[in-house]
Amino acid sequence: MSLTHELGTLAQEIAKEAGELALRRRAEGVAVAGTKSALADIVTEADQEVEQLIRDRLAAERPDDGFLGEESGAERGTSDITWVVDPIDGTVNYAYGIPSYAVSIAAVAGEPDPQRWQALAGAVFNPASGELFHATRDGGAWLHDARLTVNAEPSAAGALVATGFGYRPETHAGDLARLSRVMPIARDIRRIGAASLDLAFVAAGRLDAYFERGLAPWDHAAGGLLVTEAGGRLGGLPADQHGRVLIVAAAPGLFEKILALATD
Repeated sequence: MSLTHELGTLAQEIAKEAGELALRRRAEGVAVAGTKSALADIVTEADQEVEQLIRDRLAAERPDDGFLGEESGAERGTSDITWVVDPIDGTVNYAYGIPSYAVSIAAVAGEPDPQRWQALAGAVFNPASGELFHATRDGGAWLHDARLTVNAEPSAAGALVATGFGYRPETHAGDLARLSRVMPIARDIRRIGAASLDLAFVAAGRLDAYFERGLAPWDHAAGGLLVTEAGGRLGGLPADQHGRVLIVAAAPGLFEKILALATD
């Protein structure tokens, strides 16, 4: 078994186990443990518990690897592999009972920096729907056992585009202005609230494109690999004055159009 296949299998297994825990905790009731960048940017007790489960499973299976998680920060390992984890992507959806949230787990090689790493494997699991998206480098992107391909061209009615908005009030005007520039080529806009699912849906052809400023590495590590392995492009622009990087994901023919329109 190749290293990427081994990492991919492990990512899928742990994502499903972690997702099942998140689903149980959602049924029991959600307790907010605190806030992060803004009052609206919450973290639940389930986020913390799910991330700890993932850390423990990875430590048991691959003790030499590093870890970069949303809730517990970064630890360098002695191997060249780092696991980049969002235990519950879409926490606000999760807290409100909206079934659009996911466990996102990726294994990357090299420096734990999106500009420098090489993504090797990733899994995005939506516990509410039971959908498991997964990819390995040069091995394609998949939904369960069905291979994924991005939409080659949007329809004549325009592109179905997803985006998101930051939690900080001072960034909202810029986000809305960016959206208004993209609207002329959009058939419609979707605001799903979980970047990993936005990216998975681009890979699956459910969306034509996705863009957002302010994603953290764990938001797009697994989903970005899904997009590129499904034949799409993933890229963006450096941080703005608020420190937010722009991420764009789309089919090759649409990527440059979205990037140009989303540029500040």
